[in-house]
Amino acid sequence: MRKLKLGIPKGSLENSTIALFGKAGFNISAKSRSYSPDCDDDEIEVLLIRPQEMAKYITDGIVDCGLAGFDWILESGLKVKEICELNYSKSSFGPAKWVIAVRNDSKIKKVSQLAGKRISTELMNVLKKWLVKKGVRAKIDFSWGATETKAGTLADAICELTETGESIRRNNLRVIDEVMVSTTRFISSPSAYSDSWKKSKMEDIALLLKGALKAEGLVGLKMNVSAGRVKKVEQILKKYSNPTISSLAFGGGMAMEVVLMEVTARNIIPLLKKSGAADIIEYPLTKVIR
Repeated sequence: MRKLKLGIPKGSLENSTIALFGKAGFNISAKSRSYSPDCDDDEIEVLLIRPQEMAKYITDGIVDCGLAGFDWILESGLKVKEICELNYSKSSFGPAKWVIAVRNDSKIKKVSQLAGKRISTELMNVLKKWLVKKGVRAKIDFSWGATETKAGTLADAICELTETGESIRRNNLRVIDEVMVSTTRFISSPSAYSDSWKKSKMEDIALLLKGALKAEGLVGLKMNVSAGRVKKVEQILKKYSNPTISSLAFGGGMAMEVVLMEVTARNIIPLLKKSGAADIIEYPLTKVIR
């Protein structure tokens, strides 16, 4: 049996990535202290790899494909094939940002004031290129972690990844500029993508992963409506989505079905009931393929 070697990011993205694959229909179970999780698809072999190293192991042919942040792909400087963009991060379904931050009591207000100063970061190569474009020459130190604590003590500023800004605020820091926005990417090596079987398998996975992301926050609604109330209920649903309408087998009424945001369903179900809808069913969605 042919195998597709898939890299799952070890670390902060690990749990959210495994959960996303679960919603896409691939059950991955990570064993304690193991870097080779099990997958219920016999054609997929999974390895846990640090996202900072994902592009290297893909281009070296150790794995065929994997998921990593766009930031670490750029940082590697390696050529990979991007299969698709997946807009999720470790704690949200949105992008993360690399920002320049200083302590709240710092006199530094803008990036130009970092000339000759010291900046601590893990994103060395990307930051160097960004500073060149800004015309700023600064000393860049590689950070092995706990970067937020170094501003004002071991460095004049930091370049750090943030999703909500909570860690920045908690460490008494303020943002003075944004270096880049990063989302998760599903990538492969050009050689693996040129293999027709692997390409087909990877594109199938991408389709299901994107479908799982599209389903986030969405629910389906089904309901029956008597003939005299159809137009009133239809007018409510059309404000949010285009409903599917079919005739009931008995009774002369209509069955209606629609996909919409869960918060919208919460708000309109009582109104639908008052307008004549009956037997209303709300159900969760795991994938939406368009």
